[in-house]
Amino acid sequence: MIMRKIILFYTAIMILSFFSSVNAKYNKLAYEFSFDSIDDGEIKLKDYENKIIVVVNVASRCGYTPQYSGLQELATKYKDNLIVIGVPSNNFKQEPGNENEIKEFCEVNFNITFPLTKKINVIGKNAHPFFKWAKDNHGLAAIPKWNFHKIIVGKNGRILDTFASFTKPTSKKFVSLIEKEIKN
Repeated sequence: MIMRKIILFYTAIMILSFFSSVNAKYNKLAYEFSFDSIDDGEIKLKDYENKIIVVVNVASRCGYTPQYSGLQELATKYKDNLIVIGVPSNNFKQEPGNENEIKEFCEVNFNITFPLTKKINVIGKNAHPFFKWAKDNHGLAAIPKWNFHKIIVGKNGRILDTFASFTKPTSKKFVSLIEKEIKN
């Protein structure tokens, strides 16, 4: 019986190690990256130094699309301390529209005011450099597995945590992390 508990304990430790972040080297901080804006121009993360940055890959035809409302709520409530950046991607075949269609969809259906990027890749060899950096510094948990995967960058420019698609941006766990970082 004791041996079985020991085996279960070590098995659990091994399994959990797959979900933890890698030993981050952080040769770069998030502030060194930028995205092309859906409105033309550039979204420079260095413009948000000392703020919390929530980067979310988004799509218009996804079951998680209603999370746009929660993201806007978050962006509005914490506007002095946080920026949400929506990153449209068709990697999961749920964002077929062009930039004008995406922007109109977000504004008409969700009154989105936070910045959106042009449509990009968030996974694979053609992923935007920010997403490659996130993977290199936070491990497999930073790789979007589906739309509405959230990467939270702390005020220090390093990844604070990542959240899977099913975690709503208004969930207690998500908001608690944001509020804790605001107080730091």
